[in-house]
Amino acid sequence: MPTASLLSLAGQSVVIDCGLGVTRGLADQGFALKDLSAIVITHLHSDHYLELGALIHTAWTAGLKAPVTVWGPAGLVRYWRGFLDAMADDLAYRIHEEGRPDLAGLVTIQPLQVGQTVQMGPISMTVGQSIHPPLTETFALRFEGAGKTVVFSGDTAHNPALADFARGADLLVHEAMLAEGLEPLLARIGNGDGRLMAHWLRGHTLAHDAAAVAKAAGAKALALNHLIPSDDPDFGPEVWARCLAPHWSGALHIGTDGLKIPL
Repeated sequence: MPTASLLSLAGQSVVIDCGLGVTRGLADQGFALKDLSAIVITHLHSDHYLELGALIHTAWTAGLKAPVTVWGPAGLVRYWRGFLDAMADDLAYRIHEEGRPDLAGLVTIQPLQVGQTVQMGPISMTVGQSIHPPLTETFALRFEGAGKTVVFSGDTAHNPALADFARGADLLVHEAMLAEGLEPLLARIGNGDGRLMAHWLRGHTLAHDAAAVAKAAGAKALALNHLIPSDDPDFGPEVWARCLAPHWSGALHIGTDGLKIPL
């Protein structure tokens, strides 16, 4: 399923991105939806926030009654307002007939800026810049707590500056694509043209470049996510591992649904 991660660090849980399937994915990890409290959206492409409203609403129907803060691009304010408007009939029913708290009053949208540091209970989140044109509000994230550091690249073109941002990370979660898998993917999708290929090439990172960033950062482990392609049997985990072997000798995780990485 598209991009979503759950970071559990120092007793704090943070959901990073809410692509399609995030609600089921969290439940499958044994996460109690009513304990949802912190969400970060790295940028406004559908595979990163399509299910944000549905996740929060489902958590609410599952018992959520404590505040939830959502950090991300400023456009999330418009998205959340639109979601509440679209669900107004259901929300009014559940508040009046079921006695639930007002969902609008539980959720706070907090726009992020590059260079900002946010304290989330026992962990801190520092916001970096990713390169994902034509969008400009696209974020890399560095989380620190309990003596551990986890960095998410967000969607990004090859960004050597990310090595400094991720310096010494226990885990770098970096997007990646395989060059040889792009033409078959474009043909299989079938409703895009050369502009889709151009977007991939200018807005995403080839796997060996992701490895180079991890190596330059001195990261202890590298996890590849947002795989392009992600579901082509001709480009399975063994192909990704073979591609990375000349460039990365540390701990390597190839993203799959439900993958759990202990720190």
